[in-house]
Amino acid sequence: MKRYYPWLMAVMGMLVLLVSNGLVITGLTAFDESLLREFGWSRSELKLRDLITLVLAGWTAPFLGVVIDKVGPRKLILAGLALLAALYAAYAHVHSLTHLYLIHLGFALVLVAAGLNVAVIYVSQWFVTQRGTAIGIALVGTSLGGMVFPKLGVHLLQGMDWRGAFLWEAGVPLACLLLALLLVRSPRPGGIAPWGADKVGAGAGRTASGLPDLGYRQALRTRTFWVLAFVAMTTFFSIMAVSANLFLHMRDLGFAPQQAGNALGLMFGLAMVGKFLFGMLSDLFPAKRVFLLNLAIMAAGAVVLATLRADLVWYSLVLFGLGWGGLYTMIQLLAVNAFGLAAAGRILGTITLLDATTAGLGIWLTAKIFDVTHSYQPAFVLICVLVALALLAATLVRDERARLVRA
Repeated sequence: MKRYYPWLMAVMGMLVLLVSNGLVITGLTAFDESLLREFGWSRSELKLRDLITLVLAGWTAPFLGVVIDKVGPRKLILAGLALLAALYAAYAHVHSLTHLYLIHLGFALVLVAAGLNVAVIYVSQWFVTQRGTAIGIALVGTSLGGMVFPKLGVHLLQGMDWRGAFLWEAGVPLACLLLALLLVRSPRPGGIAPWGADKVGAGAGRTASGLPDLGYRQALRTRTFWVLAFVAMTTFFSIMAVSANLFLHMRDLGFAPQQAGNALGLMFGLAMVGKFLFGMLSDLFPAKRVFLLNLAIMAAGAVVLATLRADLVWYSLVLFGLGWGGLYTMIQLLAVNAFGLAAAGRILGTITLLDATTAGLGIWLTAKIFDVTHSYQPAFVLICVLVALALLAATLVRDERARLVRA
């Protein structure tokens, strides 16, 4: 059991992301129609909540990245899950936009404390080799959340009102919190060794590959950092714009609520496959090539989605989801591989600052475009352009640690 404990930690990373990302980012979409119907808000007024969450999460991430680097991820994960449970209970008592927006300020802290960066760093600590596969397993959680919680919301709404459904779902992060209290640990001297530590010796200040880690300021001066940041900004704008508005888009196309929930499930299911599949491929082939393939697949899906054809929408979701899933894994992996773990919290936190801001903007701007034009097509065409630009920029990624050694 001790030998395979690192893989259990990869699964724990997956469960944490399943709950945190699933409930904050995707699970809420099942309640959109109920909220719009009860309060009479416009779509852009409702989706402003997501802009608040993601922008604040992005701007908080670099500062909390310092905390991650110093105290480790365990305490942050536990605090984030506890806060998530409290906020979901508070959601059941929403009566105004102001109240809604205040809750989403709290959701930003959840995403920082128990979200992507913490999970990636936590899992990376447990793996010297096969890190790409491990990160892929952990990031499957973000896709599982998109598959599970919209469907759970639709199911609960068939038997109760939306306020009662929120109270029921508040129990999910509490259950995950108890499990994390029992299992989540970081490697320590004399304890269980990270996977692969017995096969590859790493010298002081170097990773298993023998390459030195870059400091935070060093990373900021590299081309690769800014390329990864640009790709993250453009693609996360696109990803969140589509996922947050997909349920309402499917309803506009004439699909039933259950079919709209299934559409989210399909896209996130393929994203789950992409995270795991391309994570494994990155251990077999050059990560940059896998990265470019992900972007090409995602771009193809965006083009099909922009047609607004109901008979093609399922094909677009397959391509978009598959490419997005691999991309999600590869940005994290390329950052860790390019710069090392020494300042990973601050490096990934800064990228998160930038991509979360554009992600929140994507959700709100897409809804605003719909309010003005009564169509999602202009927003989807914009997404095609952004993903194409990301594909071109990704060709400039390089291994900065290897380049430092050669210099």
